[in-house]
Amino acid sequence: MSINATLFVQAIVFLILVGFTMRFVWPPIAKALDERAQKIADGLAAAERAKSELSAANQRVERELSQARTETTARLADADRRAQAIVEEAKARATDEGNKIIAAARAEAEQQMVQARETLRAQVAALAVRGAEQILRKEVDAGVHADLLDRLKTEL
Repeated sequence: MSINATLFVQAIVFLILVGFTMRFVWPPIAKALDERAQKIADGLAAAERAKSELSAANQRVERELSQARTETTARLADADRRAQAIVEEAKARATDEGNKIIAAARAEAEQQMVQARETLRAQVAALAVRGAEQILRKEVDAGVHADLLDRLKTEL
């Protein structure tokens, strides 16, 4: 055979192989490549969506953390105000109670002083009667002279 015939037969076999490949082999490979490209594109789109969702979630978390910090600060300030109010109220109650105790002590002291004066007056009256008795050298009857003794007590 000649080289031309061999080249011609090889060209025909090559064209048949190219035709067979184009008709039966290439479409499934192209389809697989297209599906693979679509999966990659879908994956990239999903990754982009997840990235934007993550960014949005981070922003929400930051807002909620900021809000929680603000609420915590407000609650602490409110607790401080309540504590101050309780302390002030306790101080006021203690002052009132102290004033009541002082007033009661003063009243009791005044009452004891009045009672001591009365006792002292009675003792002074008895001493005056004894002194008068000794001066007059006779006995003074307390029952008879009760009016006189009462006037003497009030004068003292």
